[in-house]
Amino acid sequence: MTVSTERTAVTTPGDTSATSDEILRRTLRRHAAGVTVITVPGPAGFTATSFTSVSLEPALVSFCLGLTASTLAAVQSADRFAVHVLGAGNTTLARQFARSGIDRFAGIPWTEDQDGLPVLDGVPAWLTARVTLRQRVGDHVLVVGEVESGGGHGEGDALVHHDGAFATPVRLPPHAGE
Repeated sequence: MTVSTERTAVTTPGDTSATSDEILRRTLRRHAAGVTVITVPGPAGFTATSFTSVSLEPALVSFCLGLTASTLAAVQSADRFAVHVLGAGNTTLARQFARSGIDRFAGIPWTEDQDGLPVLDGVPAWLTARVTLRQRVGDHVLVVGEVESGGGHGEGDALVHHDGAFATPVRLPPHAGE
C-alpha cells in the first residue's frame, strides 16, 4: 500500500490510484444509513445520515454538518436540537429538508416547544437534546447533545439512504442467508 502526504492516495494491488476522499465516497455509497431530519430554533433544519448514539450514561447523541451548509449558522447558535428518525412514509420530508434555497418547513406540520425548537409531526421517532459539545472536525462540525425528551408513533419500516437513493430495508426471515 502506498500513501502520499498531500491528498492521500492509496493504491492496492490490481486497483487504480484513488484519493482518500474518493475512497471514502465510494465506500460509504455501499453503506446504508438511517435518514433523519435535524431541526434547531429559527426554525432551521436539514436531512442527515450522520446521526448516531454516543453514550447511554449519560444519554448522548451526535450528528455532523458540513461547514458550507446553509443551516450552519443556526446550528452553531442553537443550544438545543431535535432529531427526527424518518420512516418509509417520510421520503418527501427527507427530500424537502435536503434541498437548499427553499423554506424547508413550508407545508410540513410541526410544533414549536417552549424554547422555539421545532418538532416535526408524523415521524416514527424523535428526540430532543441539549448541546454539550460543538467541535470542528475536518470540513464538518460535530455536534453532541444530551437527550432530554422523545416521542413519535413508533410504527413502520425505516427509511435508509443507500447508493445515492432513499430506500426501505427488506426484512429477511430468521436465519436467511446464513
